[in-house]
Amino acid sequence: MEQFLERCFYHSGQYDSQEHFAELDKKLKEHEAGRFSNRLFYLSIPPNIFINAVRCASLSASSAHGWTRVIVEKPFGRDSESSAALTGALKQYLKEDQIFRIDHYLGKELVENLSVLRFSNLIFEPLWSRQYIRNVQFIFSEDFGTEGRGGYFDHYGIIRDIMQNHLLQILALFAMETPVSLDAEDIRNEKVKVLRSMRPLQLDDVIVGQYKSHTKGGVNYPGYTDDKTVPKDSLTPTFAAAALFIDNARWDGVPFLMKAGKALHTRSAEIRVQFRHVPGNLYNKNFGSDLDQATNELVIRVQPDEAIYLKINNKVPGLGMRLDRSNLNLLYSARYAKEIPDAYERLLLDAIEGERRLFIRSDELDAAWSLFTPVLKELEHKKIVPESYPYGSRGPIGAHYLAARYKVRWGDLA
Repeated sequence: MEQFLERCFYHSGQYDSQEHFAELDKKLKEHEAGRFSNRLFYLSIPPNIFINAVRCASLSASSAHGWTRVIVEKPFGRDSESSAALTGALKQYLKEDQIFRIDHYLGKELVENLSVLRFSNLIFEPLWSRQYIRNVQFIFSEDFGTEGRGGYFDHYGIIRDIMQNHLLQILALFAMETPVSLDAEDIRNEKVKVLRSMRPLQLDDVIVGQYKSHTKGGVNYPGYTDDKTVPKDSLTPTFAAAALFIDNARWDGVPFLMKAGKALHTRSAEIRVQFRHVPGNLYNKNFGSDLDQATNELVIRVQPDEAIYLKINNKVPGLGMRLDRSNLNLLYSARYAKEIPDAYERLLLDAIEGERRLFIRSDELDAAWSLFTPVLKELEHKKIVPESYPYGSRGPIGAHYLAARYKVRWGDLA
């Protein structure tokens, strides 16, 4: 660590000044001391100054002999048009293989393990289709609100902040066909096919909510519009749920449900795969009228307490015939003593090594935005008022009605 810190230095300058970037270039050359060197620029900066920084870095501070790459943090625009404009502007100065659009959720250990779980275990891949899977749920919840960050959040909202990128990327990885190889382009080709096969998202299949103030245990938790950085009349959703469908042979008719929200009852991110009921199940009478209690469910908990567990039915020991639902559980902290790397740690290393499979290609981005842009514009044009839900609750009741319409029960509420 000391050797690393000795190499670190700070250099100040303006984002839009080629002169200042030329000074940075001079400083870097002093440190490089004539060695063959590469340069990686990480733009964790406001999106309105992306292009200025890229222009100046490209023209005045590119590596003379090695590669030059740029990591771009989300948001990648607000809709299809702004995203395409950003991509077009970036490509004036960079080639596609120099641009690394980072989504830190793709660097999460359990997300990266998703394809391993599916493609290297014979018991799962044959079941990974409409024949055996009843629905798939992608759930993201935070137990805190905007807390002073409302100025940024109000411009984007939960759909742009979480669903259009994090959850949709995980969905594409989950639903894709087997790639030709583990090469980045082969994997990203399959993800794009999934996104392009998705049915246009309808406003009727979307529920939006906004948290309100709530007092619990003598503590008052402020509502979204109580945040001083948020307009009092804001209609920006802090919660959203959506039902999506993939119109292809593997997934025809299977609801893919997403929900994401702030100021909910818990902090978690998980994928829930609910399998179909056993046809002609001999033990249905043991479960009563609620057949959902007998449904097998695969849960991939991305955070916290990373785990994979499968819910199965088994007999309770004893003389009678009483059934129970149990978990076959792989809890990472119990199985692996090694600390799980931070998502950014993995992704930064991949960018340095030129590994692109966990970064978003421009056509992926276009396909993702084309799915969500129409419904986002409709929400804003019609000024849809979000359904209120108390801070620290399980979210708006409308999310339950949305799931019930497709005969689904949210797995995290069971």
